[in-house]
Amino acid sequence: MPITSQKTLVYIVEDSLSSGALYRSQLEKAGYEAKHFVDGYSALAAIKEKMPSVIIQDVCLPDISGLNVLQFVNRQESPARVIIITSNSSIEVAVDAMRLGGFDFIEKPFSRERMVTSVQDAVKQINLEKIESKTVKIEESMAPELSFIGESLAMKTVFRLLESALRSKASVFVTGESGTGKEVCAQYLHSYSARRDAPLIAINCAAIPGELFESEFFGHIKGSFSGAVSDRKGAVEAANGGTLFLDEICEMDLNLQAKLLRFLQTGTFSRVGSTDVIQSDVRVVCATNRHPAAEVGEGRFREDLYYRLNVIPIQLPPLRDRGNDILLLANAILTDKNEANNKEFNRFSLDVQSMFMKYDWPGNIRELQNIIENMVVIHSGNEVSIDMLPESFAQSGSHTIPSNTFATNNVNISSNYLAKNNRHNNSNSNTLAYQADIKDIIPMWLVEKNAIEKAIEICDGNIPLAAAHLGVSASTIYRKIKSW
Repeated sequence: MPITSQKTLVYIVEDSLSSGALYRSQLEKAGYEAKHFVDGYSALAAIKEKMPSVIIQDVCLPDISGLNVLQFVNRQESPARVIIITSNSSIEVAVDAMRLGGFDFIEKPFSRERMVTSVQDAVKQINLEKIESKTVKIEESMAPELSFIGESLAMKTVFRLLESALRSKASVFVTGESGTGKEVCAQYLHSYSARRDAPLIAINCAAIPGELFESEFFGHIKGSFSGAVSDRKGAVEAANGGTLFLDEICEMDLNLQAKLLRFLQTGTFSRVGSTDVIQSDVRVVCATNRHPAAEVGEGRFREDLYYRLNVIPIQLPPLRDRGNDILLLANAILTDKNEANNKEFNRFSLDVQSMFMKYDWPGNIRELQNIIENMVVIHSGNEVSIDMLPESFAQSGSHTIPSNTFATNNVNISSNYLAKNNRHNNSNSNTLAYQADIKDIIPMWLVEKNAIEKAIEICDGNIPLAAAHLGVSASTIYRKIKSW
């Protein structure tokens, strides 16, 4: 039931009269005020007159796309939370809708409980934002380990995606090398969301034996297998109302992947050894240090599950690609380790800063934390000097800039740019060379077209796989091809 005495207003935009009437009846029985619209333009007119709290929006309408309604709603000052409903055939469109700011999406046919739970979650998120606007900001009460530090362009992109994800119930797929902060990302999403008072349950998919995986995930009843001496809740049930974090998701057995997909579609599951159906409302955040699209291509990860989980993809950059963030993080870690060990370090020497900036950081932030903790625990003083660095770090080639693809490309681009500028400034003939360079500039749409066509060629014509590697949905590529 809604918390307030005044009924929460929900609009249903569904072209089927019977389905719309059913949804309206179910919501009214749950205590909501509901209105049904059979086309997009009728819904837009009603939204202009009065914005509801929640909109249950069908994607396929007889007049306009449900995505048009979603985009209109999100341009308003106090937008409703939009729950997308869709058939299996338009799942990619639903994923696009989530990336445009939808709150949740449900595949038809769905149960009354699934729909009502999604509406409740949306209302809960709205109420939380209203409360926070009148009280102290969350950041002031957050534990230090849950905060992100960074000013690099790569991290600003991550922050923007996290902010979008907080307003949604959609699954988040976090990728990145080991030690880049994938678990911190999950903690952040949980602790800043309306689910923060419910549990955050983490499962390391690589650390659980295959024969125990289903039990750990869904639980079991007494006697269902050897060693099951009592009933036991699984992670999905324990996380009800909160967040389920699946680390190293690509290590999950294919058989369990199918069961996870069914749970994500229906919100229901059964314990091992039981036929009783249990409902659980969780927000899934998953992570891997592998390339999930490559795992899909190799047949080790289900393509349908990948698209279901990869609604909001977040790529965490390696530490070596974050520039001055290295020193920002180092100083923050130094302050934290000082307090934990009752030390008085307040700065790094210039030599240490230089080594930190040149080092490859194969272990990323986790390695940076370990090195600083080692120095703080063993030594004392005000300044961290180069002789305090662990011997293994000093001998590990920290003076060499990593030769990864992006660094190499950036160096080549910079070198070419400087060389061209030198030519421009030396003679009149160089001015002609400069003009020739201007003519060689390729329009952005053509750069995009070439990149997409190359990806499709590399993937042997498999457009969904190419889309996954490019970080877009397959429907986006199909639209691009049609526009060309």
